[in-house]
Amino acid sequence: MFQKIKYALARFMQGRYGADALGRFLVWTALIVYVLSMLIPYAALLSWLGFALLIWALVRMFSCNASARAAENAWYLRKTAGLRTSVSQARVRFKNRKEFKYLRCPKCRSWLKLKRGAGEGTLTCGKCKHSFKAKA
Repeated sequence: MFQKIKYALARFMQGRYGADALGRFLVWTALIVYVLSMLIPYAALLSWLGFALLIWALVRMFSCNASARAAENAWYLRKTAGLRTSVSQARVRFKNRKEFKYLRCPKCRSWLKLKRGAGEGTLTCGKCKHSFKAKA
């Protein structure tokens, strides 16, 4: 029974754009806006905004104009690249916090890592070649 539904859905989605990063962002944003509209009294406008975001996500997902949807997704990815990189690097820093000490270069503010227990020494930034003293 579920196989029939799965194949029918797969046939329906052939030639359609499907889900992408922008679509997932729109769905999650719609969900957050809906929850906020339930928590804030007299927030009917938020409810409509969440509904509009969800409709936009579905229209994009079922669209047959793949080139236009890909261009929209590429625009979204370009605009959020810095934020996505920062979040990803923060996740890695948090995961490795017991093994490494992370420091910022005083000149260019880029992240440097120092093995914990390495003692005190001089670090040289790989980006701007600034040297400074640091202690692990």
